[in-house]
Amino acid sequence: QVRLVESGGDLVQPGGSLRLSCAASGFTFSWATMSWYRQAPGKERELVARITSVSDSTNYADSVKSRFTISRDNAKNTMYLQMDSLKPEDTAVYYCNARLDHTSWSTHWGQGTQVTVSS
Repeated sequence: QVRLVESGGDLVQPGGSLRLSCAASGFTFSWATMSWYRQAPGKERELVARITSVSDSTNYADSVKSRFTISRDNAKNTMYLQMDSLKPEDTAVYYCNARLDHTSWSTHWGQGTQVTVSS
C-alpha cells in the first residue's frame, strides 16, 4: 500500500522559514515523480513544485520560485520542501503527491500539513 506522510507544517511570521517533509513507503521511491501541491480555503489545489524520477529535474510555480526549494533523498524515501521568505499568501494545506512512473503510473496523495503565515 502506498503511503505518503507529510510533516513540518507550522505557524510562522512573514519572512520566516519552514521545511516540509514527505515520508514515502509502499513503492519504488526512486522511480516516482514527486510533487508538492497546496490548497488554500476557497481555492483550487495548485502545483507548488515538482521533482522528476529522471535526472532530478525540478519545476516551480512562479509564485514560489527563488523562495522554495524541492529536493529528495532516495536513500531515505523522503521528499522535502524548503520554504524561505514566507508570505501570508503561502498559507495553505500542503500535500505530497507521488506519480509511480514506470510501474502502475498511478497517482497518490498524502493527508496534508497546514502552513500558516501570520500577518
